[in-house]
Amino acid sequence: MADPKGFLTTPREEWPRRPAGERTRDWDEVYVPGALLPIVGRQADRCMDCGVPFCHEACPLGNLIPEWNDLVSRSDWRAASDRLHATNNFPEFTGRLCPAPCEAGCVLAINQPAVTIKNVECAIADLAWEEGFTPPRPPERLSGRTVAVIGSGPAGLAAAQQLTRAGHTVAVYERDDRIGGLLRYGIPEFKMEKRHLERRIGQMRAEGTLFRTSTAVGRDVDAAGLRARYDAVVIASGATAWRELAVPGRELAGIHQAMEYLPLANRVCEGDLEHSPLSATGRHVVIVGGGDTGADCLGTAVRERAASVTQLDIYAQPGAERDEEAEPWPTYPRLYRLSAAHEEARELRSAPAADADARLFAASTLRFTGDERGHVRALHLVGVDAGRRPKPGTERSLSADLVLLALGFSGPDRRDGLVDGLGLELEPRGTIARDRDFATNVPGVFAAGDAARGQSLVVWAIAEGRAVAAAVDRHLSGGTTRLPAPVGPYDRPMTA
Repeated sequence: MADPKGFLTTPREEWPRRPAGERTRDWDEVYVPGALLPIVGRQADRCMDCGVPFCHEACPLGNLIPEWNDLVSRSDWRAASDRLHATNNFPEFTGRLCPAPCEAGCVLAINQPAVTIKNVECAIADLAWEEGFTPPRPPERLSGRTVAVIGSGPAGLAAAQQLTRAGHTVAVYERDDRIGGLLRYGIPEFKMEKRHLERRIGQMRAEGTLFRTSTAVGRDVDAAGLRARYDAVVIASGATAWRELAVPGRELAGIHQAMEYLPLANRVCEGDLEHSPLSATGRHVVIVGGGDTGADCLGTAVRERAASVTQLDIYAQPGAERDEEAEPWPTYPRLYRLSAAHEEARELRSAPAADADARLFAASTLRFTGDERGHVRALHLVGVDAGRRPKPGTERSLSADLVLLALGFSGPDRRDGLVDGLGLELEPRGTIARDRDFATNVPGVFAAGDAARGQSLVVWAIAEGRAVAAAVDRHLSGGTTRLPAPVGPYDRPMTA
C-alpha cells in the first residue's frame, strides 16, 4: 500500500475520451492517446490494500488487483505485468472491453467512487507490450498429446494458449477467415483496435499454437472425424444462435440482426470492403435491444453518418445510484451508464426522439410497417411497466429504414452440424451440457465459454478458457495438472 491516504486525498480520474465530434470521424479507439499513464499511478494509490479484497471475488479470473495496484504506484511495471498475466492471458482485451465487475466489488465503492481498476489493468498491459515484458512462452518439452480447439474467441484463445504452454500440440479451428471470433468481427474498431488482437495471435503462433481459418467444423470438416484425430477437443464456438423478434412485419426488408450488421463494418475497417452493404449512411436507424451489442451498433451507425439512430431498451431507465436493497454491494448494479457511443449520440443529437442520449427506455416493439416495395419504413412501439405490460395510450411510431435486432444469443447455432455431428447433449436453454469437469457427454470432448455458459462477459470467457484447459490437461496427463482453474462450470456472478 504505497499511499495509506490515497483513497482520501485523490479523486477518481478516468482515461479521458476524445471529443465526440472528433472521434466519430474515424474508427480509432475513443480514448485520448497517451493520456492514461500520467494519471494511472495516482489512481493506483487509491487502492486500500483491503484485508478482504472483494475485487478478487467480483472478478472471475481472481485477478491480484491490490498487488498490481501497489506495484504500479511504485512504477514497478515489470512486476505488475507478471502479477497481471499470472491470472489473465489477455488483459489488453479485458482492460478495454470488460464492464469491470471488479470495480463494483471494490471496498472503496461502498461510499466513494471505486478505484479505476480497469484503467490500471489496461495501462499495465499496454506498457508491457511496449517494453517487451510479454515474450512468447513456448513449452520446454512437448507432451505428445494433441488438442483441437473449435472457436477462436476469448475462451478458445485462452484455452489454446494455456494448453500450448503446458506442452500439448494445439490447433485452433475458426469458421471465419481471420482469428478472433467476436473480438474480430463483433467488437467495433473504436472499442478495441485489432492490432491488440494481432499482437496476441503473433505471440501464440510463436509459442506453437496452430490456426486453421475458414474451417467450420461440422460443415467443412466432419466433426466426428476431427474428434477421432485428436486426443481431446475443446468446443468454444460461442453462442451464435441469435434471438428473434416475433412481431408483425419482421419479414420486411431492412430488418437485420446486429451480428449481420457489425461484421460488415469491421470488414470495412479490415480493408475487405470499401462500403458496407448494410451501411447506416443517411438512414433512420432503430436498434432493438438495450445491451452492449446495441451500443456497438449505435456507435457504428453514428460513424456511418446515419440520419438518426435510436436505441430501444425494454427496461426502465435505471438510477445513478446503487439500490442497496435490491443490488447491495458488492454485486454488479444496474445503473445509468453513459457508454462512449451513448455520449456521442447525445452530444451529436443523433436521436431526437429519445428519452436520454440515444435510448428510449421501457419501450417494447409492437410491429413494423413498410412501403409498397416491402421495405421497412416505421417501427411501432408501446411503453411498458416493470412487468413488461403495455401502458395504455403510450403507442407511438419511429421512422425506420434500417432496424437492427440486438436481443442476445441463446447458444450455439446447430445449422453448421457441430452439435449434431458429435452427438452433443444440450441444456433446455440450448447451451451445451457439461459436467463439473467441463466434459460433455462425448468422451474427450469439453465445452467452454458462451457455447456452454450462455452469453456472458469477456472476462468470464477467458476464465472459462483457463479452467477448461486445466480440465483437459488433467484428462490428458492422467489426473494431475499445474494449470489454474479460476472458475467452475456452474459458477455464476455474485447476486443478491
